Amino acid sequence: MCLILFAYQIHPEFDLIVASNRDEFYDRPTAPAHFWENQQNILAGKDLLKQGTWLGVTKSGRFAALTNYRNPSEVVEGKRSRGELVADFLKGKQSAYSYVKEKTRSRDLYPGYNLVVSDGRDLYYYSNQESMFHKLTPGIYGLSNHLINTEWPKVTYGREKLGEIIKGEMDTDEPLFQLLKTSDPAPDELLPSTGVSLEWERILSPLFIESETYGTRCSTIVKFTNNEVIFSERIYTRLSMTNQNFCFTIDYAKKVSPPNLK
Repeated sequence: MCLILFAYQIHPEFDLIVASNRDEFYDRPTAPAHFWENQQNILAGKDLLKQGTWLGVTKSGRFAALTNYRNPSEVVEGKRSRGELVADFLKGKQSAYSYVKEKTRSRDLYPGYNLVVSDGRDLYYYSNQESMFHKLTPGIYGLSNHLINTEWPKVTYGREKLGEIIKGEMDTDEPLFQLLKTSDPAPDELLPSTGVSLEWERILSPLFIESETYGTRCSTIVKFTNNEVIFSERIYTRLSMTNQNFCFTIDYAKKVSPPNLK
């Protein structure tokens, strides 16, 4: 996952609105979002190489999503797969607070990452590039391959447009999908310097990425009401685009009520 835009507790109907793109090498085997065979509580795509995921929800109203922190010089050999961070939170019953606090103790086990988790009560952000985690307050956020709300062009533009979209009618996800399909590269003078070549900075600068070997594989929209989860996914291949939609009522019998810690 390389872009997560989300609005938290600022819409009158939806407590959390997420619009995200997963960018990955085209040849990496992937399963689209589905209820996992051995974990029917979890709705998420699956990385078939490492068996983790980049974004998912549960029938009890849990949510987690991940982006990589871009650092080409980082040594990743021997480190654990970042996709297990999302999968483990969705499988578990820990509060969001307890989970991110635990991850600060194992920050060196994984390559650089950004993690957003919600237990249905509180929303937390943590990056293993920092020592602290953050309980998020109401607002509009953007997360790419640096820290949250870093002013990269795609993040700044995405947050601005998300704010405009959610002021209007939310009876269709098409405006959000069109935002995620934005493929205009950023001007060279606004490009970040992350250790890759200028050519790759240009390729990676749009919200929607396309290249010969790497690009946006899917876009996902997730909306949470007080008692319902609405999940829409648009899957891209070189030759086609497919859509799938899920909607379910949150099972409060399975919902953990964690302490509301600061």
